[in-house]
Amino acid sequence: METVACNLCGSTRYTAVYEMSDRRRYFPEEMFTVVACDSCGLGFVNPRPAIGEIQKYYPAGYYDQPATPEHEQYLQRRFAEQAKYLQGLERAGEQRTLLDVGCANGDFPRFMAARGWRVEGVETSESSQRIRDFKVYTQQFQEIPVTEPTYDAITAWAVLEHVHDPMAYFRKASRVLKSGGVFVFLVQNFESVASRYLFCEDVPRHLYFFDRRTIRRYVETAGMQLEKEDNNRKIYKMAPYNWFAYHWKTRIRGEKFTYQDVPLTHREYIQKHDLRRGLSSMLKHAAYAPSYVADRIFWPLIENVQILRKTYGISTFVARKR
Repeated sequence: METVACNLCGSTRYTAVYEMSDRRRYFPEEMFTVVACDSCGLGFVNPRPAIGEIQKYYPAGYYDQPATPEHEQYLQRRFAEQAKYLQGLERAGEQRTLLDVGCANGDFPRFMAARGWRVEGVETSESSQRIRDFKVYTQQFQEIPVTEPTYDAITAWAVLEHVHDPMAYFRKASRVLKSGGVFVFLVQNFESVASRYLFCEDVPRHLYFFDRRTIRRYVETAGMQLEKEDNNRKIYKMAPYNWFAYHWKTRIRGEKFTYQDVPLTHREYIQKHDLRRGLSSMLKHAAYAPSYVADRIFWPLIENVQILRKTYGISTFVARKR
């Protein structure tokens, strides 16, 4: 584990926001602290697993996806939404070049290749599938052997929160984009109640937590211009788990909501009590955590209000090379 200064402004002054364990339950005995920089507001895990330790938290199967027609339809819808951010660069008879950072198993680059793009990827995880149908760099993005303006577009879908040096990623994107090229990236929104208060982040794989102010500062420091922000659930979702439990504890009882107050999910509940999934287990879980049931009922309304207020848990940004 290592203790670090703020990646954005370099300050060593920060305030603890919350403490939680590994949400995916790979290492539930380990606790991690999320802090906010007192100077610029950037959120980050501190102390955190060093680069040499982080692969431990991406075990085999991390990138596995269900091989079902329903999941394939979901992926195609998601990729179509992602591709909309690149439509302005597409021209008949011209082949554009895309670099997908954090390409995982390579599905999105393949989707764009089918649309006529020349694609490359960056993927460092040892848990992802090996890709042989297009070029993939296995170094950290800032270390790939590309130093000149090469790409019309660079994408990073839920990637920047995972890396140890986000500033290096922004600077590298600016360096290898062609003039007028775009850097499109999706991150969690640290201004949202889901990210900041409801323990919905994937700690410790999520190392950094951004909001529109810190993103603008990253983009401008790297020599790009922020063009667009979409705050919605069209690509990924961050449902407001524990919204009612949080408000009951903080607004009604006037107490702090901690990770120990988070109820078990249905799956966690049946695993803990060795139950079989079904109506009986659902009723038992509802009796154990009625606030969880209320969350599920009111999620659509809560999410729509958050999107209107631009406080939803997910934001997609477009930055252009000057």
